[in-house]
Amino acid sequence: MTVFEAVGGQRFFDELGASFYRRVADDQVLLRLYPDPADLAPAARRLALFLGQYWGGPQTYSEERGHPRLRMRHFPFEIGPTERDHWMTAMTGALDELQVHPIVRDKFDAYFTSTAEAMRNRD
Repeated sequence: MTVFEAVGGQRFFDELGASFYRRVADDQVLLRLYPDPADLAPAARRLALFLGQYWGGPQTYSEERGHPRLRMRHFPFEIGPTERDHWMTAMTGALDELQVHPIVRDKFDAYFTSTAEAMRNRD
């Protein structure tokens, strides 16, 4: 069973993206990274599709946007330790809200911790 299946499919990732971006909307450190901070819905959708695909769901993200290339896509934005930490706080809060099973939560925590650090492009 994939993580995608274990959490109930794309609906979980849609809810995770929505929960995460509600937190982004209230976080001035994160909000300043978005070209259109007044409309975060497209970013929430991209995140949900990417995560669904990453964790074993359909390839919709790649079909619509090509290879994820996370570092390349995030490089234009100044992401230092502060931004990384705010991102992790928002994602941790979103995961807490959705009450993920502890085994799956451990997988998410490990992935998001390493990925958030990998997106850092400033000291």
